[in-house]
Amino acid sequence: MPLPAPPAVPDDPAHDSPAARRREQRAWYFYDWANSAFYTTIVSVFLGPYLIAVAKTSACATDFPSVAAATCSGGFDELVAANPGLGYVDVLGADIRPAAFFGLTLTVAVFLQIVFLPIVGALADHTGRKRELLGGFAYVGALATLGLFFVEGERYLLGGVLFVVANLAYGSSVVVYDSFLPQISTPDERDGVSSRGWAIGYLGGGLLLAINLALYLQHESLGLSEGMAVRICMMSAGLWWATFTLIPLLRLRNRPVPPHETTALRSVGGSFRQLGRTLRELRRYPLTLLFLVAYLVYNDGIQTVIGNSAAFASEALKLDRTVQISAILMVQFVAFFGALLLGLLARRFGTKRTVLGSLLVWTVIVVSALFVQEGEPTQFYLLALAIAIVLGGTQALSRSLFSQVIPKGREAEYFSLLQISDKGSAFIGALTVTIALQLTNSYRIAIVSMIIFFILGFVLLAMVNLPKAIRAAGNEVPERI
Repeated sequence: MPLPAPPAVPDDPAHDSPAARRREQRAWYFYDWANSAFYTTIVSVFLGPYLIAVAKTSACATDFPSVAAATCSGGFDELVAANPGLGYVDVLGADIRPAAFFGLTLTVAVFLQIVFLPIVGALADHTGRKRELLGGFAYVGALATLGLFFVEGERYLLGGVLFVVANLAYGSSVVVYDSFLPQISTPDERDGVSSRGWAIGYLGGGLLLAINLALYLQHESLGLSEGMAVRICMMSAGLWWATFTLIPLLRLRNRPVPPHETTALRSVGGSFRQLGRTLRELRRYPLTLLFLVAYLVYNDGIQTVIGNSAAFASEALKLDRTVQISAILMVQFVAFFGALLLGLLARRFGTKRTVLGSLLVWTVIVVSALFVQEGEPTQFYLLALAIAIVLGGTQALSRSLFSQVIPKGREAEYFSLLQISDKGSAFIGALTVTIALQLTNSYRIAIVSMIIFFILGFVLLAMVNLPKAIRAAGNEVPERI
């Protein structure tokens, strides 16, 4: 099938008028607004505890058929403690603890991102059809998220499969989305644009979560079971994602690319070859590679802590769903100001120093999790407040820094490498949590183990000479970095 060439538009944002850049930037912000609903409602709040509960229901039906479902669900841990050989669910022939099933699902989802996202980035750069790819991946993810409404009873495997598909599509869409950043902003605009996008994403995710919190708290008065309320909330994330994706699709523009194959099949083949060249050429940019490794390490810790926060609250702290949702809701709105605050600090003290400072705060946070007492919501809220202040700024400024140290024309490919460990959890961190839970059944130990990611990431980032890395990539060094 012939592929029409992308429209000829300038690929250097400095060639666009400030007004034209602002129009695209505002549209670009809205994709963060759209997709944050998936990350906040699905990953951070509802899916982890719900999928664990569905897996426990299945394990109860299989291993404790004589125990009433309600009794089994409420006393599952006690039954397993009295019968250590029971209380597993089957996943492709392997016996998995229900508490570890969500972690296993995260691990599989991120492993598939590691495999596919670089290919997605190469395809986006090679064809130049970023807007179409952004829309395609966004709507596959939104549809899979809508499908979570049908996860009930013993359908834990359906929930796992739908989440893997949605998370892979989500990651693929964000690869393409992030690659627009250097094309719609000048080097000196980059920190501000990236921080505002992240901040607006927190507002969007927070607004939908506030609506879902109201529904969840009133589910009895509305005649809904708790499970039905959770399923409606998860479905709403898919609707939100699909609806607001229309705004960036109407405003963002494709940029020209060098002549390439004119059929879809040959274009995919060309993308693989381009990806191979990019991976080989990465050796020419050792400081970019060092920054990428540093980011992958500390972002593993960030994503694993966030991806398991709701499960940590329910399993380790025994806090109810209302506390979990309200804490995450607080994080969303505080993180809006946190992202802007770190953007201002970066302007004053430098982007690298600000990120390094945030990693020290993350280290204190995970150590503090060891001392949060069971059944104490105030302590959990304080922990969530600390996370909110550094969460968005750490990632937004890291995205801005990375955009400075990559060569032009390869944005999506390089951002695909970044996205491997960006939003939606990380492979090594998720695997670490899964192993810790399988061996100890303790979420406290799993969360505290993330300290090594922040310490190692801090050391690696401190070793990066950013001005040298920016010049080596052929880019202009901003006034303050």
